[in-house]
Amino acid sequence: MKTSVLAALLLAAAALPAIAQSGPTMQEQMACRSDASKFCAEHVGKPPQMNACLRENKTKLSDGCRKVVESRGG
Repeated sequence: MKTSVLAALLLAAAALPAIAQSGPTMQEQMACRSDASKFCAEHVGKPPQMNACLRENKTKLSDGCRKVVESRGG
């Protein structure tokens, strides 16, 4: 019994950071799709690097993508 409770607590604790740092929504992805391929193609499939690249290129981004980047702290 104690083992199953401990396992459940560990799983819940591991899921919290994933929820807090959830990935972009489909709408956000669509807003940045062309900008991402134009400025950051080498980072496709690497979310942390893609986010950094989009932040670095924020002044060049479309209005929609710039709003997504800013809403995510960039």
